[in-house]
Amino acid sequence: MAVVKQIQFLSEKYGLKGYLHLPPVAKPPFVIGSHGLFSDKDSPKQIALAQHCNRLQMAYFRFDHRGCGESKAPFNAVTSLEARRSDLKAAVKMLRSRGDLGDPLGLFGSSMGASVCLSAARELAARAVVTWAAPIRSTDLMGPQDQTNTGLKSPLQRHPFDISPAIAGLRNLLIFHGDADQTVPIAHAREILASADDPKKLVVFPHSDHRMSHPVDQRAFVQEAARWFQTFLKQ
Repeated sequence: MAVVKQIQFLSEKYGLKGYLHLPPVAKPPFVIGSHGLFSDKDSPKQIALAQHCNRLQMAYFRFDHRGCGESKAPFNAVTSLEARRSDLKAAVKMLRSRGDLGDPLGLFGSSMGASVCLSAARELAARAVVTWAAPIRSTDLMGPQDQTNTGLKSPLQRHPFDISPAIAGLRNLLIFHGDADQTVPIAHAREILASADDPKKLVVFPHSDHRMSHPVDQRAFVQEAARWFQTFLKQ
């Protein structure tokens, strides 16, 4: 039976919290999830993906980036793409030091979390990456980007990013996007596909929004994403 372990670790000076879903096998490959800008580790798609990965004998770690969920810090002051890259790298280092996980690493990112994963995948030697609604450039995002109602500039206004150089030549990349996404234009998904190398795949969900609200899309995403990780992490 799979078990879920609560883990606390440091990223720079910030205390982060997450949950490691472990299948009942020795040294399983593992996937790390990076959530969106205003989301957290408890998003339904991350929990469902963790459970499905466990059924396929892969571990899954979902955690709160600094300033989000249970990883307490002042959100606007600590949030940027580079800060979240540091969080992801700290999570990988911590998990690789445990001794109960295998070496193969997969990354899943949603929205800004997808940008984080894509930008760090080569440095972390990730064997497979799955993204949902990944923005390449923060300046192309549509709609309000400040949901904090503080009157301050949002993190993406203060720390704009463009990850296009990091995407070129990435392999084993599965890209999901909804064609009704009103936050990240679907053109970003097509640009990622064009820039990556094979094996790669783009899955477009008709009428799907930025949050992947339709249960049918969520089920299809979980099944296909987990199979993608299985293909490249368990070779």
